[in-house]
Amino acid sequence: MSVDVRQLQAFLAVAEHLHFGRAAEQLFMAQAPLSRTIQALEADLGTRLFERNTRSVSLTPAGRALVEPARGVLAAVTNAQAAISAAVSGESGVVRVEFCGVAAHPLVAALSRGMRNDNPGVRLELTSQAVSKPTIKRLLDEEVDVGLGRFDNLPPGLEGEVLIADSLVVAMPRTHRLAGSQVVSFQDLATEPFVSLPYNTGSVTTDRLWRLGYAHGTGGVNNVQFAPDTPSCLALVGAEVGCHLALRSVSRSTTNPNVVFVPLAQRECELVPDVHLRAAWRSGPPNPPVEAALGHLRRYLHQDRVIAYPPAAAAAPTIPRS
Repeated sequence: MSVDVRQLQAFLAVAEHLHFGRAAEQLFMAQAPLSRTIQALEADLGTRLFERNTRSVSLTPAGRALVEPARGVLAAVTNAQAAISAAVSGESGVVRVEFCGVAAHPLVAALSRGMRNDNPGVRLELTSQAVSKPTIKRLLDEEVDVGLGRFDNLPPGLEGEVLIADSLVVAMPRTHRLAGSQVVSFQDLATEPFVSLPYNTGSVTTDRLWRLGYAHGTGGVNNVQFAPDTPSCLALVGAEVGCHLALRSVSRSTTNPNVVFVPLAQRECELVPDVHLRAAWRSGPPNPPVEAALGHLRRYLHQDRVIAYPPAAAAAPTIPRS
């Protein structure tokens, strides 16, 4: 048995009017093709749906039984078409966003507000990571749609864009001899004790710390202690355990009175890859809900709210691939 939507539409038109001529007018077709469509439907179902003679048309018991199911099928088709249209236009769907770092919090808040206001049919699923590195794998494994983090190199299959320009600063105890400096050279700190996040977590600041150490020919860094997260690192700095290489964006949200943040000299920042906050997503055909989410992020930054933490190198529009 093969029944199509066109046959059900024809059946319901005749069932409503009980008149082939008026049903044909409603369907913008001639009466003869309509009669053939009903006959084909009856043949497919193996039963008569209408009793008809030269004076009247009436539904058979089988015809009456088909009316509600036929309406249900057509309603389901209409709903399916609407759902597809909404998905294609970005009005419905799911966008999974993963973010890292306090600098991403205003972006995530603006994204949530924008999607609720302009794309209420799209559901946002938000998750956070302590460091950015795991997000790359989750993007490639299609577990995440948009990642917000500090990504050095994107593998083939991913695209990226700078959202917030950031820079490196040195967190040091308020009693440190360089705490009153306008800027500081890493050369002046090369032998100082440092506390940092574990290297194997993929921490960007720990990576930059060791890169700077090797760039200055020290053969490494005097890393006296590791801590599980940035607040713990800063607490150790305040306790005068050592210095910590941090992000300017982190300094803006830290209120520890025993910690001072001194910008790293621009020439020092240029020795290592940048630390800008980027969005990353999968390459390929456009995904309307994802495009809608990226659009909200860009609009937020372009409404006189661009967050930059100088001194920072000029942000490139895209991220290099490895």
